[in-house]
Amino acid sequence: MTTEQVVLLDEDGNAIGTADKAVVHGTDTPLHLAFSCYVFDDAGRLLVTQRAVAKPTFGGVWTNTCCGHPAPGEPIADAVRRRVGQELGLGLDRVTLLLPRFRYRAVGDNGTVEHELCPVFTATASGDPRPDATEVEAWEWAPWLPFREAVLSGRREVSPWCREQVEALPEDPRTAPAADPGELPPAAR
Repeated sequence: MTTEQVVLLDEDGNAIGTADKAVVHGTDTPLHLAFSCYVFDDAGRLLVTQRAVAKPTFGGVWTNTCCGHPAPGEPIADAVRRRVGQELGLGLDRVTLLLPRFRYRAVGDNGTVEHELCPVFTATASGDPRPDATEVEAWEWAPWLPFREAVLSGRREVSPWCREQVEALPEDPRTAPAADPGELPPAAR
């Protein structure tokens, strides 16, 4: 089994090296490349997931459908499809880039830091997920607008990155035009 690698970045989003995913996240996590995906069903509901409690970063926290890291040299949209398949057992249709330059830094309750340039995608899928229990504790389909309103008003607790992304996403991300892939960080192009 190979060790999963993440792509380390400079402040402009250029690749400057790689590191083992298992050791890169700590109290002084370097900036690295990631992605977030918001998966909708045909009825327009968002698949919301709770991170497995045993995860070292933000375990047990509710968040968007899936987050992950592209492998060195892996096209980022391919990484989205791969990771959603691994974590949730879903095949994706219409993978769309919406926020090419989203960036955040968040500190978990245990002091672990997430520090990512994290392009945000939407996608559609049919059927219910079949989650990997080491990644996903629970899941639910949530109507988008009530979910968005609950997150923005603070009535629904979600991960720090999900809250910031929901605020930055258009009111209806399912019908929003795709962002220009040329706006992605250089390491993700």
